[in-house]
Amino acid sequence: MLPATDITGIAHVIQLAVAPVFLLTGVAGLLSVLVNRLGRVVDRFRTLDGRLTELQDEARQSAESEMAVLGRRTWFIHRAIALCTGGALLICMVIATLFVGSLARLEVSMIIASLFILAMASLVVGLLFFLREIQLSTGYIHVLPR
Repeated sequence: MLPATDITGIAHVIQLAVAPVFLLTGVAGLLSVLVNRLGRVVDRFRTLDGRLTELQDEARQSAESEMAVLGRRTWFIHRAIALCTGGALLICMVIATLFVGSLARLEVSMIIASLFILAMASLVVGLLFFLREIQLSTGYIHVLPR
């Protein structure tokens, strides 16, 4: 059985790990949105690609133009997914390092800070790619004035 001080120490580490766990939940939601968007882009691309042979000149050019945009959107979504997944993995490493450092009684504060900074940088860049993908997706929607 663990002494009371060890249990208190582990309870403190669990308290410290709660914020990164909530952050992981948010990243998981973001990844879900990104994967859904990627699925929709791929479905639209396949639909256009399947109809390409039966379209006339102007409609064909329009479809090819849209397919080019869809290709760029796919590129941005792929990068956003990779960066956000990397950020989530770094957050998991922060949590694991918290526990390992506590159990082994090691000074890991610099490692934890570095991992967390890398995770935040990865998430920021992933969100910027996501923002760019959204700009591409809405850039071709033209609303007529009333």
